[in-house]
Amino acid sequence: MTQPIDTSIYAAVTEAIRTEAERVLSGGEVTAIVGYAAARRNGSAQPVIISRAADAAKLIFTPASVNNLAVYLTKATKEIPKSGKIGIVVKGCDLKAIAGLMGESQLKRENLYLIGVPCAGVLASTVQPAIGLTTETIASKCRECNAHLPTGCDYVPDLALPPGPQLEGKYTAEIARLEALTPAGRWAYWKEQFAKCIKCYACRQVCPFCFCEQCLCDRNKPQMVESTPRPAGNTAWHIVRAMHLAGRCAGCAECERVCPMDIPLNLLNRKMAKELKELFDYEAGFEVNEKGPLATFTDKDDQSFIK
Repeated sequence: MTQPIDTSIYAAVTEAIRTEAERVLSGGEVTAIVGYAAARRNGSAQPVIISRAADAAKLIFTPASVNNLAVYLTKATKEIPKSGKIGIVVKGCDLKAIAGLMGESQLKRENLYLIGVPCAGVLASTVQPAIGLTTETIASKCRECNAHLPTGCDYVPDLALPPGPQLEGKYTAEIARLEALTPAGRWAYWKEQFAKCIKCYACRQVCPFCFCEQCLCDRNKPQMVESTPRPAGNTAWHIVRAMHLAGRCAGCAECERVCPMDIPLNLLNRKMAKELKELFDYEAGFEVNEKGPLATFTDKDDQSFIK
């Protein structure tokens, strides 16, 4: 049975964001703020960068505020000022990405002004952005979110999220289903998914952690991964990417959202996160860690795989 999810708090969140943005811009605490603004279609939202206090009224937060804005701090930086502190509006999953980027020395905390937002969830699809947030329209990532209220920000509106319905974790259920299959069955499933890939690299472009100036998968001397959308190259690309994100992925699911072929990319990322939690008791969170478990070695690491 479909149940509505109370997002009435979002109007108050919007007003709080605007007030704080105007304050820090007019006071010179920040040179720009990355946030969300209304887009052309009714109910839609899009990323925006403002540098004038008068533009603070453009900022919004709605169920259509789906983008992980952390990507504007690593790759999409053309409109970001080169000097001064940058403000950014962050949901819990976005903040995890920023914490990870700080741990990898891509960002410095002293250069950021974090405006956290209490988030009850965002839409799975923005095809109909004006549709209400319900147990059917909420993004799958939000069903299993443990970061509705960002911590460690410079400013978070003093607003309590209203209680919501109990949501079943779709990724958890699907991972359990796949784990119950035989290895051949799991391989057949992922071969079918990867075969759909058209190598548009939208998943790479939207990911805050894919910040290399030149991806190794673009190199042709030597060629690491076949660039054409054929089965071998597709499989190599997605497995390489999953391994590179293991222990780093913040679970924002932007890769899955932008995939034009509906490949369940975040399902693969959540499976990798589950493995790292079980093997190393490690998961991406709000803490800044210099190195993840796949970039370090300790005497306590399991070595049973060595024959």
